[in-house]
Amino acid sequence: MSIVEYQISQAARQPRTLNVRKLLVDALKTTALSCVLFAITVHFVARAYHVYGSCMDPNIRNGERLVGSKLAYALRKPARGDIIVFRSPQDGHSVYIKRVIALPGETVEIRDGVVLVDGHALREPYLHHVPHGTWPAVAVEPNCLYVMGDYRDQSNDSRFWGQLPISDIQAKVWARYWPASRASVLD
Repeated sequence: MSIVEYQISQAARQPRTLNVRKLLVDALKTTALSCVLFAITVHFVARAYHVYGSCMDPNIRNGERLVGSKLAYALRKPARGDIIVFRSPQDGHSVYIKRVIALPGETVEIRDGVVLVDGHALREPYLHHVPHGTWPAVAVEPNCLYVMGDYRDQSNDSRFWGQLPISDIQAKVWARYWPASRASVLD
C-alpha cells in the first residue's frame, strides 16, 4: 500500500466532525429568508381573515377563516359580485366583509328589498334570506363602490354609511379554509 493510499484509507475511517457553527449559520439564513418571504406574502400577496358576525350568512358564517388576495385588483378593477375585505369607513379599525353591488357611475336603488342597478333588478342567486326595506336611488361616485352584506337585514353596509372608496379595499376574498368541512374557493 502506498503512502497516498494509506492516507486516503485513514481519512475514510475517521468519523466526520459536526460543524456546529456552520449548522447554526445555515439555520439562521433559512429562518431569515423564511421570515422575509412570509412578510412579503402577508404585506403584498395574501392575508388570512377571521369572520365575526352574520352579515354574509349563510355563504360566509361567523367563525370561518378566509384567505384574501391583496393582488386581485392590481391588474383589474373590482367587479359586481366580488366579496371584498376593507376597514370600516366609520371607525377605521373594524374589518368588514361585503359584496360589491354597484360600480362607479351606476345608480343603485332598493325597493321592497329588491336591488335595482340602473333601473334593472339585480340577479342575486347568493341571497338566502329575503331582504326588506326601501332605499332611495344613489349615484355611485368615481373611484367608489356600493357594497352590501348577503344577509341584508343583519348587515351594516353602504345603505347606512355610504359609498366605499376603492382605495380602502384590503383584499378580494379568494377562499375559505376553515372549517375544513366548508373549505372552498369563493372566487
